[in-house]
Amino acid sequence: MIVTTTPTIEGKRVTRYLGVVTGEAILGANVFKDFFAGIRDIVGGRSSAYEKELRKARTIALAEVQQAAAELGANAVIGVDIDYETVGGSGSMLMVSVSGTAVVVE
Repeated sequence: MIVTTTPTIEGKRVTRYLGVVTGEAILGANVFKDFFAGIRDIVGGRSSAYEKELRKARTIALAEVQQAAAELGANAVIGVDIDYETVGGSGSMLMVSVSGTAVVVE
């Protein structure tokens, strides 16, 4: 399945619009990851623990979008938007939400 942030797919023609599809993933970042991420923020550098969790959440949300699109009979999702948020007390949870339009292309 083609998944793209663009409203069209070069060389393809949208023949049917099947509707908006969404996917969400909320993952907790445990206390130890938070602690070490805080230290890393103080001394500089990247927080690989958070980066890994964000990648995992994005993968889950994109898979949900593709599954929802396939259930509608789509072979592509266009206009994909990916949003990142923190939720819960003091941002203890990471949320990724993905939305797009399920379409049939030829």
